[in-house]
Amino acid sequence: MLGVSSIIFVFLNLLAAAHKEPKSAHEIEVQRALQAAAYHCAPAVESFTAARKREFARKVLGGQPNVPGYQQLFASEIYEDLKPSTPYLDEGERGGETLMGCTPISETHIQNNTCVLAPEVTEGPYYHKEAHLIRQNIAELQDGLLLLLDIGVIDVETCRPLPNVLVDIWQSNATGIYSGHPYPHPHLVNEQPQIGGKRSGLLPPYPRSLPEETWLRGAWPTDKNGVAQFTTIFPGYYTGRATHIHTKVFPEWVPQSNGTFAAGRLSHVGQFFFEDEINLVIDKMWPYVTNPVRETRGRTRNWRDSLNIFEDAQGPEGKYNPVFKLHFIGGVISQGLVGYITMGVNASASYDNFLKV
Repeated sequence: MLGVSSIIFVFLNLLAAAHKEPKSAHEIEVQRALQAAAYHCAPAVESFTAARKREFARKVLGGQPNVPGYQQLFASEIYEDLKPSTPYLDEGERGGETLMGCTPISETHIQNNTCVLAPEVTEGPYYHKEAHLIRQNIAELQDGLLLLLDIGVIDVETCRPLPNVLVDIWQSNATGIYSGHPYPHPHLVNEQPQIGGKRSGLLPPYPRSLPEETWLRGAWPTDKNGVAQFTTIFPGYYTGRATHIHTKVFPEWVPQSNGTFAAGRLSHVGQFFFEDEINLVIDKMWPYVTNPVRETRGRTRNWRDSLNIFEDAQGPEGKYNPVFKLHFIGGVISQGLVGYITMGVNASASYDNFLKV
């Protein structure tokens, strides 16, 4: 049984396997070491995520569920009660805060919401190395179901939140299109999805023909508590892929005068997913019903995700959970959702910032 120090040593010395599907015994051991390191951090992750949920409950029950802006909802000072011993306190020791009952401090699913995706999950063909704006609201004029993202970042070496790391995200709109990539190559307009193999269901990537478009792309640094929040819409889907959101984490980055950033060292590449049950409900809502794939090829479920991305995101033993834990913002789903997830990353890792194919 590897000790924590051995786990981290193995991880740091085997980074050459990054961005590859683990196949050899050597590569699988890397993933097991990452998994064990993430589980070592489970109590911290449990406290971390529960504190964020408690604050959301306080805001709603305190009469401040107002949606535009979200600055009050996502104020960085709200996590002052986050202490390592918190998960082990009983109700009396927590000072009788009855609102905590809305989001229990001890939830078994929190442990499995630790995801370490960097060594195995591709960034995909629609990442823009330049012109991702530093902003929390990435929706611009895209219509869809309101989605608030609460993304925590914890260092698996220390089990502590990582402040001031840049969380970069990008996603498709309600009809499965990425900004800047609206149309296929002219000679591929009538191309059909691949049949069979790992790329089953996929079409060739659409080229970047509208470089000025920036919607549903953006980056934001984690606050002093290791949390980055975004306002967006629930993503749509396209042929061959399950519903997902892409992410990269940059411990080193430099803001630019035009509101974007220059990327430095990259320590994490991943994709987040949503439960199929929620996906199927949202499929029936406007404007998701206008997705042209809906009446032709239909959506791809998580378990059928092309390139095995959803499967790979769970690790070689299927013990990671790259799925957002969702809660209603209001009383019904049409009022929007808030999604929580915590990424366990190695802050000293360094990966190439380009697509691996």
